[in-house]
Amino acid sequence: MQSHQIQPAPEPPGLSPQAMAAWQSFLQAHTVVTRVLERELVATQGLPLAEYDVLFQLSAAPDGRLRMAQLADRVLLSRSGLTRLVERLEGVGLVRREVCPSDARGAYAVLTAVGRARLRAAMAGHLRSVQEHFGDVLDCQQMDSLRVALDQLVAANLAEPGGCTQVGGANPTLMEDS
Repeated sequence: MQSHQIQPAPEPPGLSPQAMAAWQSFLQAHTVVTRVLERELVATQGLPLAEYDVLFQLSAAPDGRLRMAQLADRVLLSRSGLTRLVERLEGVGLVRREVCPSDARGAYAVLTAVGRARLRAAMAGHLRSVQEHFGDVLDCQQMDSLRVALDQLVAANLAEPGGCTQVGGANPTLMEDS
């Protein structure tokens, strides 16, 4: 009879232990913080984080409108997931879709007045939660270092083939009034 001993997992090729530890911390921090923010936003506003993000991205866009492909590049959803989410938001009057006049195959997602009001109602409390669970945890120097490191990651991966052509660069603490 053959003995089966458990072997330790092999070192991932090309990834140092330091890089692996940083990667795991990045993923864990993202998961933990977004879950807390989601839970609080749903509890206080009945608005899931993905819906808030779509409303926010549209509010930051010129005329409150983005092509669906642009919106998909700015949010953390697959294109099919975004389509379903926009359909739900459209169903409750927070967004509407418009055909692109220059390309009948394309469509715009457009923030409605009701959607803008819904976002405004949720924004102050959500930003307090972001401050509590993110902003208050790191000092100014740590925050600057984190921003520089994350900006570097974004820039390096935007240059990759198949990378997004644009990322929502709007400041989530600001919202244009219109």
